[in-house]
Amino acid sequence: MQHAVGSPLPPPHQPGHGPATGWSPAAHHPGHHPAAHQSSAPVPPPPPAQGFPGPPPHPVAAQGPVQGPPPPDTTGHVPLPPGGPVAAPGAPPSAATAPDPSGTTLAVLLIGPAGAGKTSVAKYWADHRRVPTAHISLDDVREWVRSGFADPQSGWNDNSEAQYRLARRTCGFAARNFLANGISCILDDAVFPDRPVVGLGGWKRHVGPGLLPVVLLPGLDIVLERNAERSGNRRLSDEEVARIHGRMAGWYGSGLPIIDNSQLDVPETARVLDEVLARSIASPPTW
Repeated sequence: MQHAVGSPLPPPHQPGHGPATGWSPAAHHPGHHPAAHQSSAPVPPPPPAQGFPGPPPHPVAAQGPVQGPPPPDTTGHVPLPPGGPVAAPGAPPSAATAPDPSGTTLAVLLIGPAGAGKTSVAKYWADHRRVPTAHISLDDVREWVRSGFADPQSGWNDNSEAQYRLARRTCGFAARNFLANGISCILDDAVFPDRPVVGLGGWKRHVGPGLLPVVLLPGLDIVLERNAERSGNRRLSDEEVARIHGRMAGWYGSGLPIIDNSQLDVPETARVLDEVLARSIASPPTW
């Protein structure tokens, strides 16, 4: 390393070794005149200070970084399989061989209006399964946006619509990765039956045709009561809750399984959800 001003600094002295090559002994003793211990022969002037000679440049530094093959897609030392769409079930199994939904890797979409209890039921269902299961909440993912969050309560616009679409796509990617690694997942969303391309069609594209949709639809008085207990931007006006609930009623007659959990608590609803999923596995709904 070169000193900021004047001659370069000497290297550290090591016992048993002479002065480093290229350094004058006089450089170790400022003010010492070399003529006091040398002959009268003329001493050539020292070359201009150019710094202590270092090792030759590393070939990587001289030629730029070496571009090797990209690292494998791993977490720690465990390679992850690529996430792909969950396939639709094959031939319907018989009742005797139908898998138990509580021990089967599944992808479930829980649909319902605000206040239906989707998040509570999905969390409980995921917590009490015998196989690894993830709960992917659309609202949680949507709220990852902090600065610039487009709150639909302030008025539905292109920004809020775009952030909902982005959140759904992100949830779909996550679900596919979980499923590829043997982890079931349950997603929850307020999917409307009068927008099939954006609703179920979008989830089908993001996750795959093997996704099992189930509608959670209690009575209007129940969702109004549950919505009133909410806080923050997840609490909607009574008018908005009633409007959403009315649109959700369009799922009746759609062929999708519907659970009316007006008189059911969360554990009871999760038990009924398992029963509905067992029937869906044996005879997948057309959607």
